[in-house]
Amino acid sequence: MHVHPLITDSAALANLCFRLADAPFVTVDTEFRRESTYYPELCLIQIADTNEAAAIDPMAPGLDLQPLLDLLVDNEDVLKVFHAGGQDLEIVYNLTGKTPHPLFDTQVAAMALGQGEQIGYSNLVDSWLGVQIDKGARFTDWARRPLDARQIEYAIGDVTHLAAIFPKMLDRLKKTGRGGWLDQEMERLADPANYANDPDLAWKRVRVSSRKPDVLGRLKALAKWRELEAQAKDLPRQRIVKDETLGDMAGHFPRKQADLAKVRGLSATWAHNDIGARLMAALDAAQPLGEDELPPRDDRKPGLGKEGLLVADLLKLLLKIRSRDIDVASKLLARSEELEALAAGVRTGLPMLEGWRYDQFGRDAVDLVEGRLAFAVKGGKLKMTRAETAA
Repeated sequence: MHVHPLITDSAALANLCFRLADAPFVTVDTEFRRESTYYPELCLIQIADTNEAAAIDPMAPGLDLQPLLDLLVDNEDVLKVFHAGGQDLEIVYNLTGKTPHPLFDTQVAAMALGQGEQIGYSNLVDSWLGVQIDKGARFTDWARRPLDARQIEYAIGDVTHLAAIFPKMLDRLKKTGRGGWLDQEMERLADPANYANDPDLAWKRVRVSSRKPDVLGRLKALAKWRELEAQAKDLPRQRIVKDETLGDMAGHFPRKQADLAKVRGLSATWAHNDIGARLMAALDAAQPLGEDELPPRDDRKPGLGKEGLLVADLLKLLLKIRSRDIDVASKLLARSEELEALAAGVRTGLPMLEGWRYDQFGRDAVDLVEGRLAFAVKGGKLKMTRAETAA
């Protein structure tokens, strides 16, 4: 594979993207810094196909990234391959308002191949290629310039290894017949809605114990205000106001701006400065949360009762057995909230009751709940058996 020198000019990048546009797939990774900003600061982009690989310096003066962005988000003929690509996709979304498509994530694919729910990149490379990655450059400050040859080599390795792994992984998925299992997951990952930080939903990230509509209404208003402040200043939201302080103000709200001087976690200057005035304006405009917006109660299992909770536990046990038997991550088959809904009597709208999930797990889950399936111990192993047979 030909590895290019660090790309810092627009002509070289455009030529690279022109060639890669004919590739069936490209592997992509990014290096970024986000400790001191709201939006991740893009520091390096790595890309490869089976013939060539390059690192691109987005911080290079005058570099036009548009050909690369067009390749990632507009070229539907080239599959984009990432590993645990959530933050990479967020960066592309911030730049374009779109996400790479079509998409393949090797961490998700590994779930269907019995490699756990969140296999790390180093372990993936070791398991598929027998290569141990030198982790010495992991803690590089990628925003510093110049980058030395070792740092660039380390970064490019992330996509060259992935370019070697992806065809092997695809071949195994085809042989096991599990490729179709991943279609829905990949489309879900590519959904731009996952990466849009909607200020109206920011309150859901803040933990509070209250379910009172007025308290949560104030929390929603405060969290939206903080999100907009953080976006405007490009600062981490916790740098504006910490979650704990937001929660305290939602529960015991200041009546006037002067009271902000008494709020733990705020500077006394907020009692008379502009940001304090904007905070108070947000509080004054707060409305109680509507019934349809209220979060579920802490027990989160409406209608289950004690017996229903036991049924949900049995479903979780069945999920463990089935994921072990077919060597797939249990998270790919079903999630806890689905099992609880099934135990509560829900029979529609659950992913585990559709398509391949129903064939591999959902059918037996329904049978267990409805008394047609039972647990048995055979040869020292816990297995499932038809209830009629057991009887």
